[in-house]
Amino acid sequence: MSAQEKKFMIELPLKIILTEDGASHFISQKKKLLRFRLADNADEYGISVNNFSPQSIQSMILLDYISKIEISMTEFVSSRQEVMDLCKIVVYSLLYKQFDREIYKALVHCACVRKYNRSNPARLIDEETRISERQLKLTLGNQGELIEAQRKNILAPIWKSIMGNKDYSAEEKNVYLLMTEKFLNRMGLMNWYIITLFHKKDGFDEILHTIRTLLVEYMEKSKVAEYISVMIMELALNSENSNIRKEARNMYQGVDNIDSLILDADIRGKIIKELQRKREVVFLSWKLGGGASSIGRQGRLQITLYNKDDEFQEIKETIEAKKTADTRKKTLIDFYRELPEGQEGIDLGLYYLSYLDDACKKVGVKFDSIVNQFTASDLTVINLVFNF
Repeated sequence: MSAQEKKFMIELPLKIILTEDGASHFISQKKKLLRFRLADNADEYGISVNNFSPQSIQSMILLDYISKIEISMTEFVSSRQEVMDLCKIVVYSLLYKQFDREIYKALVHCACVRKYNRSNPARLIDEETRISERQLKLTLGNQGELIEAQRKNILAPIWKSIMGNKDYSAEEKNVYLLMTEKFLNRMGLMNWYIITLFHKKDGFDEILHTIRTLLVEYMEKSKVAEYISVMIMELALNSENSNIRKEARNMYQGVDNIDSLILDADIRGKIIKELQRKREVVFLSWKLGGGASSIGRQGRLQITLYNKDDEFQEIKETIEAKKTADTRKKTLIDFYRELPEGQEGIDLGLYYLSYLDDACKKVGVKFDSIVNQFTASDLTVINLVFNF
């Protein structure tokens, strides 16, 4: 998270696939949309960027402008931090959006809101209520001091608890203080409208308690962002090393110890240049759950890695010898355990996967992994699916 704060610009070649709202926005700004052929052979429309601010990507996600982000690179080592930062930006943004949705869903069921609805059937505040951003901004335009006071009111006991927690280091305390503030700062206008409408009503304490409870819950959920970014980087580096190893066998035929050969920086550089010439790349994509109309899927994130793998058939046959189930699809842990002997990073990959799996279970994030292959294009495909 700290890296996301420090870096003003990130350099990565992104293909950004737009939602209908996103496409409409860019077309209205006279921005020509590009047609992309993605790793899964789908044709999609969007924009490309090579240099961007974290805030710009986050804003587009919060506005439901982005449906997918894809990058394709021959080597990831030199862009390690940038890829991890991008991954965390995506995860944090989805968590902010899901937090806002859950807050609203919980607030409309608070006793004081239900009581208001019974007395005001023509002005119901429920899950079907829609008030335009423009109208909300006009309504809340002169409520700045009240909103700031309630923001501090919500945060005060949470910050006191964080500062009093002896298990946290000074750095962790600062991270959690900042994180809770970020979630609240990104809470939507509709929730602030409810807060300002009911702040003097009986039962407002329930509203405060509801927001604080979910804020603490999402502060904990935010921890998975780091684990996800590390896992994605591990998978990308594993694929990169696999490609380098295969190309090394082509370029240096007769050399027995390929693994020690590719540790030489000069030789590795030559191999990477040859892979770039052949346009051998690893694809990474982040597919966001969808816009506001994708009921039940807004908090879903699918991260997919595509890489050609000549050894897939060997891996598949090894697994088939041990299992009777369809092995064209398997979990990521199976994928690691069944890799051929001598493949680097297997133990490290299982180590990261174990931490990610545990972290998700602790905070109620559903995590699934599937590994399969597109036979037509000889692509090994790893899917990590998260439901926040």
